[in-house]
Amino acid sequence: MAAQRWLTGDELGNIKSLKVSLNSPPEINLLNSAKAPVTALSVASSASTSKPLAAAYADGSLEAFLLQNDELKLVHRWNETRIKSGHKFVGLQATEKGIYSCTSNGALRFTHAGDDTKHTLGSLPSRLCDWRLATDEATFAYGGDEVELSLWDAERALVSKQVSSPDSIGSKRKRDQLFAGEMWRAKNIANDGLGLRQPVRITSLAFLSSSTSLLTGTQFGDVRRYDTRARRPVSNWKGVGKMGGIKVIEKGHAEHEAFLGDHGCNLLSLDLRNGRVLYSYKGLSGAVTSVAPSPSLLVSTSLDRYSRIHSTFPPPSEAGQNQDNKGQVVDKVFMTSVPTVVVWDGNAALSPVPEIDAADDNVWDGMQSVEDETDTELKRRKRQRNTE
Repeated sequence: MAAQRWLTGDELGNIKSLKVSLNSPPEINLLNSAKAPVTALSVASSASTSKPLAAAYADGSLEAFLLQNDELKLVHRWNETRIKSGHKFVGLQATEKGIYSCTSNGALRFTHAGDDTKHTLGSLPSRLCDWRLATDEATFAYGGDEVELSLWDAERALVSKQVSSPDSIGSKRKRDQLFAGEMWRAKNIANDGLGLRQPVRITSLAFLSSSTSLLTGTQFGDVRRYDTRARRPVSNWKGVGKMGGIKVIEKGHAEHEAFLGDHGCNLLSLDLRNGRVLYSYKGLSGAVTSVAPSPSLLVSTSLDRYSRIHSTFPPPSEAGQNQDNKGQVVDKVFMTSVPTVVVWDGNAALSPVPEIDAADDNVWDGMQSVEDETDTELKRRKRQRNTE
C-alpha cells in the first residue's frame, strides 16, 4: 500500500503532516506554525498536485495555503471581524472557488480564491455547534443549541444579509417559516412520555450519500438520521454515545458506515441501516477530538496527545449480521501537544485498499497457533490442581 497522508492541527497553532505507509513507522513533519490554536482544517478535493488548504484559528484569524507535496505555501491571511468573545469557528471548507467559514454566532463568509480582498458575507442564527458543506458544494447544513438541523442553498445564503434567530420570531406560525436561502428545516422529535418538549442539542452532523440525507449527534448521546423529504428524523438511535454525548461524527467511505466519538474514550463504527454498533476501538486513553477516514484507514486525534491509525472493515452485507472483522488501533504517534483536528488529504490515488495475497494466506494457515497450545496447557494444569 502506498503512503497516505493526513494533516493535523494542534493547540499550539502547528499544522503537521502525518504520513502512514505499510512498511515503515508513521512520519510526522511540521508544515506551519501560528500563534493561536488551530480550530479547523479543510483540504479541497482536487485532482491536481496543488491542493487548496484552509486553516482557522481560535483568535478569529484564517489562512489559505496551497499544499504541494509536503510544503505549505501561504496564499493569504484574513480575520473574521464578526466573531465575538466566547465564540468559535464551527465550520470550514476549502474549495477550488474559495473558502467557506462559519462561526458559532452565525457569521458566514465566503472568501474568493485568488483575491484576498473579495469576501461575500452571510448571516445565520447564533448558538451553532456544527456547519457542513455538501459534497456538491451547492448546499450546506447546520445545527446547534436549540437550533434545529437546517439545509440551505449556499449561493442564496450569501445574498441574504440579515437573518434573525428563530427564537426571536413571535408566533409559532412565523417560527416555522423558512429564512431567505433556507431550503428545509427539521422538526423536533415528539414530546417525551410526560408530554414535555425535548430540548434540541445538536453537537455534530454529517452529510451521507447525498445532500438530502444527513446524520446528527446530540448532547444526549443520540444519533439521528434525516431525509429532507420528511421533517422529523427517519431514525433515532438513543444512547449511542455513552459519556457526555456525541462529540464527533463522520461518514465512512464504505456503504452504511459512520464513525463517532463521545466525550469519554469511546470511538465506534456504526451501521447506518439499524443504528447498531459494529465495533469499538480499544486502548484509547483520551477523548477523541477529531476523526478522518480514508478508503482503507481511519486516523483519530485525542486529548491524550496521540494521533492513532485504525484499521477499518465495512459493515456486513445484510443488516443485523455479525461483524466478522473488527477494526483495531494499528499504530499511534505522540504529538507533543494536544491535536485538535485531523483531515485526510483526499488523494484516493495514493491510498488503495490493501489486497491480501492468497499465497500469504497459505503461509499463515500452515503456522502453528502458540496461543492455543498455551491455553490448552494452562487448562490441563488447572484440572490437575483441582483433582489433587
